[in-house]
Amino acid sequence: MGELRTRSLRADEAEAFFDVFSAAFLNDSLKSSGELYGPAFRMEHAHGVFDGDEMIGGAARLEQEITVPGPAQCPVGAVTGVGVAPGNRRRGVLTALMRAQLDALHENGTPIAALFASEAGIYGRFGYAPASFESHLVVPRGAAFLPTAEVDGRRVREVGREQGTEIAQACYSAAAAARTGWLSRSDGSWQARVLDWPAVRSDLSAPRFAVHPDGYVIYRAKRAWTPRGPAYQLHVAELVATTPQAYAALWRYLLDFDLVAEVHWRKAAIDEPVLDMLVDPRAVDRRVVDGLWVRLVDLDRALMTRRYAAPVDVVLDVTDRFCPWNEGRWRLRTDATGSTTAIRTEDAGQLSLDITDLAAAYLGGSALAALARSGRVVEHEPGALVATSRAFATDCAPHCQEGF
Repeated sequence: MGELRTRSLRADEAEAFFDVFSAAFLNDSLKSSGELYGPAFRMEHAHGVFDGDEMIGGAARLEQEITVPGPAQCPVGAVTGVGVAPGNRRRGVLTALMRAQLDALHENGTPIAALFASEAGIYGRFGYAPASFESHLVVPRGAAFLPTAEVDGRRVREVGREQGTEIAQACYSAAAAARTGWLSRSDGSWQARVLDWPAVRSDLSAPRFAVHPDGYVIYRAKRAWTPRGPAYQLHVAELVATTPQAYAALWRYLLDFDLVAEVHWRKAAIDEPVLDMLVDPRAVDRRVVDGLWVRLVDLDRALMTRRYAAPVDVVLDVTDRFCPWNEGRWRLRTDATGSTTAIRTEDAGQLSLDITDLAAAYLGGSALAALARSGRVVEHEPGALVATSRAFATDCAPHCQEGF
């Protein structure tokens, strides 16, 4: 085997890229992934590793914005399509791809990268950490609301895909700007969300759109009949509302659907309001899993982009083995007006932590104080940990309800 080479890909190498992706995930249907994902990213933002003329690894990114605490908008490299062809493990292919991606993001000034991890043990060594969590919810049909749940009385109606997409785009843009963890969407991203593609459909229906004047839900139906009658499932792709009353109306629409036994939502927030609206919350089958993984590409830019819950002045002693430009002592200072600086300093560190710990706390998904209890963050000056942990806290749990 010859020396491996890593480089940016050309537009005419898309087919080879998706062949590698398909082989890595042992899924032949992914060979046509370009139909689903192609409109959302450009091949020049993808990298490939080559053994001679053969591509044996690939990784791509979408150039989007993510809402960070504040709220504020921050450029993000949304990493996707990462795969190493079978028979090429333990050759440094993934490391080479991560190196090329992070170097490219550093050079173009993108402060953070984000991904969804196929296996939780892979990406920590490259500086990624779970920054949000999500709930897998199964809610039984007819679940009753508390009397305090106010349902908007305006009608929820079904519309076609074209009209539904248009309504959803406008509503999503307004909601995403205020919700930590939500991503901006290009036209290509929207196509990937609603495309009726066999590998995505599986045994579910084509996407259906139910809209309200202040929200919408995209869902798919799974048919099921039992000796006792129909037991369909509704699978929510996303539910967006700009008022609590519209949110309640959309949930009531789903829960009162004829023929349906259960409503499933695999990418709900861990503090999803519906959990606090039900008379019997135990009726919900709920499982919490890691969601979006974040990597701080440029620590100072990332820290200065978000806003903080309280003023803080702290020296962070940061380790970063994969991106050495982040390593060292940084003074993070933010005041009551929201003005924030993050600059290098020779002062003694008040907290010692790894770049992965900052990534975990960046969106507010994990508390630095909790990480300290597990030994990941070390306090050198009394009071520094509590003050910094409170500054990073957010009122709502970060959430990303789409995959990429």
